[in-house]
Amino acid sequence: MTSSEFELTGVSEQHLLEMMTWFACESELKQWAGPNFTYPYDANSFAKDLNLNRLDSFSLLNHKHEFVAFGQCYKRLQSCHLGRLAVAPTHRGNNYIAHLMHHLIEFGRIKFTTRSCSLFVLEQNSAAISAYQKYGFECAPYPEPIPFENCLYMLKQLDADWCRPKNDRQQHR
Repeated sequence: MTSSEFELTGVSEQHLLEMMTWFACESELKQWAGPNFTYPYDANSFAKDLNLNRLDSFSLLNHKHEFVAFGQCYKRLQSCHLGRLAVAPTHRGNNYIAHLMHHLIEFGRIKFTTRSCSLFVLEQNSAAISAYQKYGFECAPYPEPIPFENCLYMLKQLDADWCRPKNDRQQHR
């Protein structure tokens, strides 16, 4: 599937309720949401901790209009910073994370008029790190202390063909 077969939409109440089922335990939630997310959670605390009124937050729908992923973005250190990227457990392993990042980066590149993207990821989350590296993110030094342990800062410079995964860009040169 191409990214054009996906739609980035606002987050509905139904999406939030469904997303609450994606995390089986506190450690899964903290790996995704960070250390300051309430656990156990309810619908109110989940929505509040996501900062939906402060951060651009989106649901990704596939060609069947199924809710398959969630992500947020905001401006941080002159970059479009991606946060809380999650793919529904039933859809993991299908490269939906690349489609989510594509749409979030396109939104953020325009809104924040930036030529770079960044994100944080816990160093033990090897599947996420691999997906981000495939999409062209690289580990980079962060200019101040990161507020939680075992966290990596990853950065991606956006060039003219930013939207293609790293391997595809190399083949087209």
